[in-house]
Amino acid sequence: MPLTERASGVLMHISSLPGDYGIGTLGREAKDFVDLLALMDCAYWQILPLGPTDNCHSPYKSTSAFAGNTEFIDLEILSEWGLLTKDELVSNRSPNPLYWVNFQELLKNQEPVFKLAFQRLTPELKKSIREFEEANRSWLPDFALYTTLTQDFSEMNWTKWKNKELVHRKPAALSQAIKKHSEEIDYHNFLQYAFYRQWSDLKTYANTKGIKIIGDIPIYVALESADVWSHSELFQLDADGTPLFVAGVPPDYFSPDGQLWGNPLYHWATMKADGYSWWMDRIKAALKAFDLVRIDHFRGFSAYWSVPASETTAKKGQWVPGPGMDFFNRVFEKHPKPGIIAEDLGVQDEALAQLLSDTGLPGMRLMEFAFIDKNNNIHLPHNYTPNMVTYTGTHDNNTLLGTLFNYTPEQRNYALKYCGYLDTWPDQWQVGGPQSPSCRSFIRSLWQSAANLVIIPIQDVCGYGDDTRMNQPGTARGNWSFRMTKEGLSSVDILWMKDLNRLYHRTSKIK
Repeated sequence: MPLTERASGVLMHISSLPGDYGIGTLGREAKDFVDLLALMDCAYWQILPLGPTDNCHSPYKSTSAFAGNTEFIDLEILSEWGLLTKDELVSNRSPNPLYWVNFQELLKNQEPVFKLAFQRLTPELKKSIREFEEANRSWLPDFALYTTLTQDFSEMNWTKWKNKELVHRKPAALSQAIKKHSEEIDYHNFLQYAFYRQWSDLKTYANTKGIKIIGDIPIYVALESADVWSHSELFQLDADGTPLFVAGVPPDYFSPDGQLWGNPLYHWATMKADGYSWWMDRIKAALKAFDLVRIDHFRGFSAYWSVPASETTAKKGQWVPGPGMDFFNRVFEKHPKPGIIAEDLGVQDEALAQLLSDTGLPGMRLMEFAFIDKNNNIHLPHNYTPNMVTYTGTHDNNTLLGTLFNYTPEQRNYALKYCGYLDTWPDQWQVGGPQSPSCRSFIRSLWQSAANLVIIPIQDVCGYGDDTRMNQPGTARGNWSFRMTKEGLSSVDILWMKDLNRLYHRTSKIK
């Protein structure tokens, strides 16, 4: 569905919200952020994928394409349901360390209190959970059993479980495991119910405030996931479940070895044979959960980089044709005007451009990529077209201020001159904060562009440096933990953002 109205939004993941319990949640602080967006006359809140994560905490390597991340369950809402006492809330509050989530502490603190809430379920809640289970029977039983078994075997990689009957999903072994672990399965069903009930309430609140939520679908899923375990025939695996080829991207300007993601690749021919039913279920669920959905690594539908699983870098991969327009024709049969954004960044070619054109979906541009050289490249704002979603940067990029520091002097001077920035004293561009003059010049240039939807990370709204970036691709540690403070959000210059939206007609509230 093409974008037809000018609007703006802010990118911030749920985990980055401030609060009292060690991580951002779906509770009060999330609604406060919705209120802040509404005050700025923004129309969109973009988040990262909401699925449960592995030990590296990457939202793009989830243990399920359908389940929610239970770390985001709000304890105060559980208390409102009568499952926790006020004293128990107080005892579970943790200090809010500046700008980061302590995942180790979080795991240690959340599990006991979630189990306490589970033990106090009322008959009414149990009835609601049964209804939730019935409505989600296409994925929930496999996910709850998979999660239970990963804990029982202390192993997330299902191919390494000691019980090979369960590895290969023999019916008798599955029945026995379900019977043996019935209480643990019920516990995980409860957590998913709590997550989705709280998420639904938050989305409803956002929509009533005029805020639409942009979700995110990673194109690939992790080997260590309920999806690959329960649908192994849909992936390029050997008889033991080990990937034959894995996903990645080839070497480029930013990564001389390429990026080796390690996700198992799809058997697209097998998927096509049943009308891409697993993918259709996935897209249906996403369009229900969000107002718009960004599909990550859209180019993988045109052609994907296939790397032999034995390789340690992505250098020796090769391009393999993806399902192309055949896949999207099926999507459009099911959803005639889907709210989908195509993340078409990375290696560009004619086939990718043609696929994007044929689908009519809006693509993406990143302003931080615009000034790497002085060529008239596609990321320069004067080259944007209306049916685009454009950003200063995304979760994978440095912050705007951090990028300015990392540019060469030539790149930085070019960027600042392009954005109409004038140094009133030497090195003023280095000044950060919500009134950062250099960041504001970039943001203004983005807002002036022809792109109908512009989005900036919360770090750029606040003028933060590279110590607050969300992720650095190619590194395994120190990512995904960035967190805002209440003081940081209260410092946002609401009036400046509102004026910007009204000046450049990115709001319907122009007076």
